[in-house]
Amino acid sequence: MDYSSSLRLRRVLNWLPAILAVVMIACESTATMSAANTSRWLLPIWVHLFGPISAQAWNEVHHLIRKTGHFMGYGLVSICFFHGWRSTFTVIRGQVWPLWRRSAFLAIACTLLIALADEFHQSFLPGRTSSPIDVGIDLCGAITAQLVVLTIMPLLARKPVLEPVSV
Repeated sequence: MDYSSSLRLRRVLNWLPAILAVVMIACESTATMSAANTSRWLLPIWVHLFGPISAQAWNEVHHLIRKTGHFMGYGLVSICFFHGWRSTFTVIRGQVWPLWRRSAFLAIACTLLIALADEFHQSFLPGRTSSPIDVGIDLCGAITAQLVVLTIMPLLARKPVLEPVSV
């Protein structure tokens, strides 16, 4: 394999997590993952783990589970986009932080676009609703994930200093 095809393959592999994350969102943006359908399989799991629950309480819990799924899912999507952007940019000596911030900003922007497209798509599906509140939850998940990434990355980037061993 020559250098250019190796570089091309590496670029595709660097973006593979983001591609898979978008595919995951597209699959979840179907009638199959509507609130009525997810309740059918989440309720038995809940009952098995925590015992019986009233219908009213279940509606509230189910709503919270779904919104937490939005928050966590889109946080993961933004991390996947961060990886793609960070891998794409060329690191210039001394420019590590701006590279991370730029990657984080673009990851949030891409995640917001996916969230908007997802809600727009759902507006055409029977049994699904489109909500700007969901977009807000998705955006909060993306921002929170990027804040965590930007907090952890400097710690991971530090190379441990090896102490000389005295004998």
